[in-house]
Amino acid sequence: MSLQNKYRSVLDMGEKFNAKNGYVEEADGRLRVGGIVETQRQKDLMWDEIKRVGGENPRDIEADIKVSNRSYYAKHTVKKGDSLSKIAKEYLGDAMAYKAIFAANTDTLDDPNKIFPGQELTIPFPEGRSADV
Repeated sequence: MSLQNKYRSVLDMGEKFNAKNGYVEEADGRLRVGGIVETQRQKDLMWDEIKRVGGENPRDIEADIKVSNRSYYAKHTVKKGDSLSKIAKEYLGDAMAYKAIFAANTDTLDDPNKIFPGQELTIPFPEGRSADV
């Protein structure tokens, strides 16, 4: 199996995220990939997938994934059934972090219990974290 096939799910993610300046090179038993994604969340998801496929410290891939937007962690479009606590759990790993999402969106939200499908919310960085350089 070629390394490109092994890491196909990672490469597909890069396409899904519209990574800019992307490259894929396979040489000397290593896959070298890179590009620029919009958010830190996208970068994190790609690294999670690399680790899922290749293990915690994969030695057959070198990934240079950069982030173009360092002002927020992610954007989320509200869907039916969403709540700020559900969104906080999904993106930040803690349902109580809904307060941080509400605070980051006071320009569009008046009440943390009133969000509506179609609204686009800014997801702030998880506490103690910022964009990787």
